[in-house]
Amino acid sequence: MVMTSGDENSLCREHQVLLAEYGRVQQRCSQALAKQVAHINALETQVMQLRAEVMLRDTALAWQREDHARLMDAHPDLPKRFVLARHIEQLAARIQALLRERNALLWPQMPVVARRSIPAAKPSVVPVNKARAVLCVGGDQAATGAARAAIETVGGRFMQHDGTDQAVLEASLAVADLVICQTGCVSHDAFWRVRDHCKRTGKQCVLVDHPDALDAVRAAQHPL
Repeated sequence: MVMTSGDENSLCREHQVLLAEYGRVQQRCSQALAKQVAHINALETQVMQLRAEVMLRDTALAWQREDHARLMDAHPDLPKRFVLARHIEQLAARIQALLRERNALLWPQMPVVARRSIPAAKPSVVPVNKARAVLCVGGDQAATGAARAAIETVGGRFMQHDGTDQAVLEASLAVADLVICQTGCVSHDAFWRVRDHCKRTGKQCVLVDHPDALDAVRAAQHPL
């Protein structure tokens, strides 16, 4: 069979097309191989880092075990002490819970006069002045408004809390110099919280059953 010039030209074009496609395939293979090599290198780096972290962890753990062993050798009764300490904490928490329950039961039965006579902090305050922060605890709005006017008139800084939010109450008690507690307008829990804080810190606390704000301020100026 004799090939004509047209057949030769067709074969040449087909050969060129195949060569071009082969070049593209080879380029894609080279790119894929380069990506694979980079991924392998990244994984090997990560493996080395993880091995180093494991070595550091194992070393630190071994040191801790040695320290623990030395501590146990020096104090063989330490585990019993830890158990006793946890037991004491549990007992203390239980005692506090029982005291709160007792206070909750006694509060409604306690006469008004007895509530007024409960000692607060040891009296150690000076008359209200501009350097004094006075906290009024209770929800009697009329008395609270009168208390604000009376305290600010003599240069004091007035604060008020209704006794509901315990976290805010603790923060207010911490910054107050004087505390006026309207015992008839607060819960027993808020009352005991105020009383315990003032007793702990030595802060003056004035207890009023049916709040008369002006009398309360005068009582704060002249401790009971």
